[in-house]
Amino acid sequence: MRIAGYFESMQLNAPRILEADCDSGFMLLTDLGDEQYIECLTANPERAPELYSDAMNALRLLQQRGVVYQASLPPYDEGLLRFELSLFRDWLCDTHLCLSFDDPDETEWQSCCDLLVDNALNQPQVFVHRDYHSRNLMVMAENNPGILDFQDAVEGPLTYDLVSLLKDCYVRWPAEQVRHRALDYYGKLGATIREQVDELQFLHYFELMGVQRHLKAAGIFCRLNHRDGKSAYLADVPRTLEYIVELGAQYDELGFLVRLIEERVLPAWDVQS
Repeated sequence: MRIAGYFESMQLNAPRILEADCDSGFMLLTDLGDEQYIECLTANPERAPELYSDAMNALRLLQQRGVVYQASLPPYDEGLLRFELSLFRDWLCDTHLCLSFDDPDETEWQSCCDLLVDNALNQPQVFVHRDYHSRNLMVMAENNPGILDFQDAVEGPLTYDLVSLLKDCYVRWPAEQVRHRALDYYGKLGATIREQVDELQFLHYFELMGVQRHLKAAGIFCRLNHRDGKSAYLADVPRTLEYIVELGAQYDELGFLVRLIEERVLPAWDVQS
């Protein structure tokens, strides 16, 4: 309820709470319709430029206007980042695929986690929605998009929500198109941010932030299957991991992770499937 109030104050299009009975657990909310971004993008891909432009504009407003609220949000700190990375190791590698790590693997894995955690913590910290993607954005005739599922908002890395949007676990676009949209977003950031972070550093933050996001998401998809009985998300795991694999040629420091996914995870996944 508190975060919904923040969105309303920022004039972003999220459900407004008209009435609430907290003791009984009831709320009366405004309705944002029934057309998700993912549905529109799948049925009408020619609308992608318009829809992504609107979503990135809304995200910029969230980061700009959210400055006054972000300190009241939980921090996206080292403990949370490392917990999320552990989801890949514990639920995908161990529980789902029964892949074990020997001592050298463990050392390499921890080095990879250190790299990704540092990448997140070194970025300018902003208001982060934390699940800003095509299933949580609604197509609206006015003030597009409608924004859902914001209850886990945190104060965290500048590029987290952008990579969630552009490197979506549910719909994939060519890498060059993603890069172009990311740079377009950067170019419209405020001068203060651009003075702190140049274009190349921004892209570096963006790409490595995506690795953390996709490891977390792949682990969550497996957890949803094993813990919650929701198997449909397993179909999204290969797409999610391919985002990491495609970075292998650009980032030597991801070598262990890319080899792990290419040589062990994806082959074992294919056998299970």
